Amino acid sequence: MLIGDILDHKGRNVYSIPPDSTVYEAIALMSEKNIGALLVLDGEEMVGIITERDYRNKVILQGRSSKTTPVKDIMTENVNYVTSKQTVKECMALMTNNKFRHCPVIDDGKLSGIVSIGDLVKAVITEQKIEIDYLKGYITGAYPN
Repeated sequence: MLIGDILDHKGRNVYSIPPDSTVYEAIALMSEKNIGALLVLDGEEMVGIITERDYRNKVILQGRSSKTTPVKDIMTENVNYVTSKQTVKECMALMTNNKFRHCPVIDDGKLSGIVSIGDLVKAVITEQKIEIDYLKGYITGAYPN
């Protein structure tokens, strides 16, 4: 299964915030949309990502104020990403090895969407269920040779 298949199913909508917005605005948007990360876009260019983990480690635990701290001061820069043509397993390995839970999808230099570790796990489970159903049918003779 490819990352593009996940985006085709879940949608390509991406929530984002400009780098000069406050962390409070970012957290409020994440809460409103019930998501754990926002891409930080300067125009159409991705310049970073802000996550719940960034908020915890770089605001709360540092004694900063979310209402006065700009997103650009705490965002993660140099964001890892995948393309729509990469496999779910490749993306899962990248995310697991680098310990992050949200991955932008960029095709031909343009943002195509974002996938979470939850999206990947759901895709793997669905793929395994289909394979199990096929194998059960094969074993019981429900499928022709």
